[in-house]
Amino acid sequence: MTPILLAGPVIEPVTLADIKGYLRLDGNDEDRLIHSLITAARLMVEAESGRCLIGQTWRLVLDRWPPGGAIRLPLSPVSAIVAARVFGHDGIAVEVPPASLQLDGRADPPRIAVAGPVPAPGRAFSGVEVDVRAGHGEGVADVPQPLRQAVRVIVARLFEMRGDDGEGVPAVPGEAQALIAPFRRARL
Repeated sequence: MTPILLAGPVIEPVTLADIKGYLRLDGNDEDRLIHSLITAARLMVEAESGRCLIGQTWRLVLDRWPPGGAIRLPLSPVSAIVAARVFGHDGIAVEVPPASLQLDGRADPPRIAVAGPVPAPGRAFSGVEVDVRAGHGEGVADVPQPLRQAVRVIVARLFEMRGDDGEGVPAVPGEAQALIAPFRRARL
């Protein structure tokens, strides 16, 4: 299964004003840098935790429907199936009826069950596409506080060490790792 980001978050899990207060910065000279550090820190927290923080849309590409009818998702948390389609021999997409797929977003990892008739893919590779909405929610307050704090800690470290080579320094500071640990998805 190949996940492809279709639409990233519209906002970040912490605001510019929040980070500037955390860093004790006045003025606007560093705003562009801080924005980029916030995005980098969010991506680091998402990679460490295996979870999407703010709502984003992903496409999952499969060769065929799984034999047992359950698709274990590589993203978490997942709140909705946006669309699903199957490609025929001619390369034309056929929409899968929404009632044919059922999301179990509470499972970890989340999964989609084939709950009704679905067309069989006509091509050998990338025959099935399922678009999902992943993330804790659409707003800053939807993201658990410890994960937002981990973003702050990482931004502070990146801001402090800018221009340094960072040799021997972990990419994600220990304090941030401790904040992320309860949310980390188990990897098998």
